[in-house]
Amino acid sequence: PSAMACSSSHAKNFDVFVSFRGLDTRNSFTDHLFAALQRKGIFAFRDNQNINKGELLEPELLQAIEGSHVFIVVFSKDYASSTWCLKELRKIFDRVEETGRSVLPIFYDVTPSEVRKQSGKFGKAFAEYEERFKDDLEMVNKWRKALKAIGNRSGWDVQNKPEHEEIEKIVEEVMNLLGHNQIWSFSGDLVDMDSRVKQLEELLDLSANDVVRVVGIWGMSGVGKTTLVTALFGKISPQYDARCFIDDLNKYCGDFGATSAQKQLLCQALNQGNMEIHNLSHGTMLVRTRLRRLKTLIVLDNVDQVEQLENLALHPEYLGEGSRIIIISKNMHILKNYGVYKVYNVQLLKKDKALQLLCKKAFKSDDIEKGYEEVTYDVLKYVNGLPLAIKVLGSFLFDRDVFEWRSALTRMKENPSKDIMDVLRISFDGLETMEKEIFLDIVCFFSSDQFQDYDRRSIPPEKILGYRGFYPKIGMKVLVEKSLISFDRYSNIQMHDLLKELGKIIIREKAPKQPRKWSRLWDYKDLQKVMIENKEAKNLEAICICNEKYQDEFLQQTMKVDALSKMIHLKLLMLKNVNFSGILNYLSNELRYLYWDNYPFLSMPSSFHPDQLVELILPYSNIKQLWKDTKVLYSVRIQLSLSLN
Repeated sequence: PSAMACSSSHAKNFDVFVSFRGLDTRNSFTDHLFAALQRKGIFAFRDNQNINKGELLEPELLQAIEGSHVFIVVFSKDYASSTWCLKELRKIFDRVEETGRSVLPIFYDVTPSEVRKQSGKFGKAFAEYEERFKDDLEMVNKWRKALKAIGNRSGWDVQNKPEHEEIEKIVEEVMNLLGHNQIWSFSGDLVDMDSRVKQLEELLDLSANDVVRVVGIWGMSGVGKTTLVTALFGKISPQYDARCFIDDLNKYCGDFGATSAQKQLLCQALNQGNMEIHNLSHGTMLVRTRLRRLKTLIVLDNVDQVEQLENLALHPEYLGEGSRIIIISKNMHILKNYGVYKVYNVQLLKKDKALQLLCKKAFKSDDIEKGYEEVTYDVLKYVNGLPLAIKVLGSFLFDRDVFEWRSALTRMKENPSKDIMDVLRISFDGLETMEKEIFLDIVCFFSSDQFQDYDRRSIPPEKILGYRGFYPKIGMKVLVEKSLISFDRYSNIQMHDLLKELGKIIIREKAPKQPRKWSRLWDYKDLQKVMIENKEAKNLEAICICNEKYQDEFLQQTMKVDALSKMIHLKLLMLKNVNFSGILNYLSNELRYLYWDNYPFLSMPSSFHPDQLVELILPYSNIKQLWKDTKVLYSVRIQLSLSLN
């Protein structure tokens, strides 16, 4: 800021508000403190008129307190003798409680104990107040509460210490806090933050100052894990002797190595500009010795491997009492592997909160603009509570008319935002090959309404994925741990709609308009296009087509079956409400699972060798005999229920 110190200015917003007793500290400590703040470009409010004031705080002073980001309270021997100072302190306390802003107590020529316990001159002053204000003891008790609360904060006892050194430390801390509070203030366009921060504070058990706690933050990409912890960090960090926020540990370790991550941790926590760390062992020794006696707050974001945590050598027993470690990861297994058993699951926004955030982004208001009601709810259905998608799409839709909203939403459904997909894709790219295949099968076949039309008891997804050779027991567990899928109470697979879109983009990306070159088909119209083209489809491994909603339309259309002979690597075929004509001369010998409702042919093709087939299910079929010749069936489950012949 250009203005540095303000004396009874008309400005409403300040970096710092300093509360002090002028008779005790003016022309000495506070003058030097304001000068130091000014040299660092910090915009501080200074009340030069707090001697012989009236009974009420002036509106200008109240505005200054309301608009300040950090508060400094200089406790001196006669601070409590001023009712003006105590009223000011009470207002500061209320503001800190409301907003979580930072307050730094400085004990100038009194001990912290005198302030907290209201002994010495503080005790004498309050004895007088209890007599003087005996008809309003509630006010006196509020002053006591504010003194105790702020006196208990981490601050500076500057008695008998070099003043300039202490002031330098205070200013450095203010600069640090201003950075965090600015991050906190940027969350003004977010919603549901206060309640989530409160839940996280309860999980951290901040009042337990005799123990060290480690808490995990878990959830899918784009759900707001970092945003939540950033808000929390800005609120609670002043309570700690040391603090560190590494915003991308995975990238830091990958780009610079484990020793650089240790260096970053120590430099931030100890507030040092540079530090030599020769190797991992040296860094481990420094972490274990330098932080041992400090109450420390540490946030490690985007942790992707447990080794990243182990290399930091950051264990609770090597931190001071009251320390807290917060680990943010998309992978629950990493948290459990590191011994983190208190985990906060960041959920998607509920409909009312999602609407509130969308309105803030799209209308710069808390309410839907008139005429936009229907399309707004269509957008909400599309984003399905994911904050990242709400912010990206809401910002794009700002200042556009209803027709443009409709057009944008239609386009988005066909071509989702790259900004959203790039974030979600990070989770997919981190999967092993088998896990990627399971993810894509779930996207196409097992997470949509389409699969609801099949009998889940006879076609459990896990069994089919097993037939595909994908080891689903461990693979699906990994997808759950990485927040890519979940299960409802009926054991149905749940996946966010935008993750489904991501999977389909991945399948289509090498040949967007040529479905015969994809690995999977799930849409009737794409299958129809492949059958009409009747060209080689050697990449195609799985087809699952069924949609009760459009069965009348499907059943009125007939496709020639010839193109199935071009699908030589087909392993999974599931068809329902699909009409074929012609003669079926070929099916892939790699088929492992075949479900064909209303199979229209009298037998299976003679050229089909079911060596790898595990299940053959043909309900309501026209089949008379499976094969016209002899076939060796090693272990095949066959079901021909309700077949005509």
